[in-house]
Amino acid sequence: MWLILAFFSAALLGFYDTFKKKALQGNSVIAVLFLNTLFSSLIFIPFIGLSYFTHVLDGSIFHVAAGGWAMHKYIILKSLIVLTSWALGYFGMKRVPLTIYGPINATRPVMVLVGALLVFGERLNIWQWLGVFLAVASFFMLSRSSKKEGIDFRHNKGIFCIVLAAIIGAVSGLYDKYLMAGPANGGVGLDKMMVQSWYNFYQMIMMGVVLIFTVWQPFSKKKTALAELHWDWSIIFISIFLSAADFVYFYALSLDGAMISIVSMIRRGSVLVSFLFGAWVFHEKNLKSKVVDLILVLLGMVFLYIGSK
Repeated sequence: MWLILAFFSAALLGFYDTFKKKALQGNSVIAVLFLNTLFSSLIFIPFIGLSYFTHVLDGSIFHVAAGGWAMHKYIILKSLIVLTSWALGYFGMKRVPLTIYGPINATRPVMVLVGALLVFGERLNIWQWLGVFLAVASFFMLSRSSKKEGIDFRHNKGIFCIVLAAIIGAVSGLYDKYLMAGPANGGVGLDKMMVQSWYNFYQMIMMGVVLIFTVWQPFSKKKTALAELHWDWSIIFISIFLSAADFVYFYALSLDGAMISIVSMIRRGSVLVSFLFGAWVFHEKNLKSKVVDLILVLLGMVFLYIGSK
């Protein structure tokens, strides 16, 4: 069941990336990111209220568990990690084609695997090492093919932001494993709905502070974030598809036998959806060489999957 949910989450993430790219066209990153956190919070605040003040959601998968500072401090840290990754990813996506962003972001499972190797002392088998090698090879091939579009991986700020966002995103994946695992398995054992509901709320607060310091007097003389904001319905769809993808993701992790390494790999399959939309909707160029890079990334994920079974 958790495997099916992981594939469903991957498809939702593909649409999320597509709407994100659309919303960032001609818009401020800070404004779009704030609205994303705002709308995501509005989706989950009713669940928090109904869970805290009524018994309507008791026993359902939408119930938000109660908890004090001992639990919320972990969620606040997750909010900070995820928001940092998102901000970097948004800045990077705004500056590079979706067909380049997707394959780079799809190498995140390799980073999670390397993180598990360093943090949890896990050992890689031959299949996993092959997967790591193919992911690294695809990255270098993508850097070469991207030069045809005038994008130099070594000096492009957008590429730097995407890579750093992927690394921090991998840290978030490892942290999710720690949050979802029970105390008997060395984790915290937090309720999945509690994590998703409150980390969206805390991110909204953080982005609200950032927005104030960047667009309002006397903190800033330039109101660029609001001045560059042009309403697009894709902004709302960002929050809808992201919230749905994360809900399915957390629910999958909460099921018995779920493996974060495999779930993370399957979720990166979202690159197929975003790549197709990059070619079809945004009419991006140099697709033939990028398809080869994409195949290497997906093949690497297959090897990682085989090695993780």
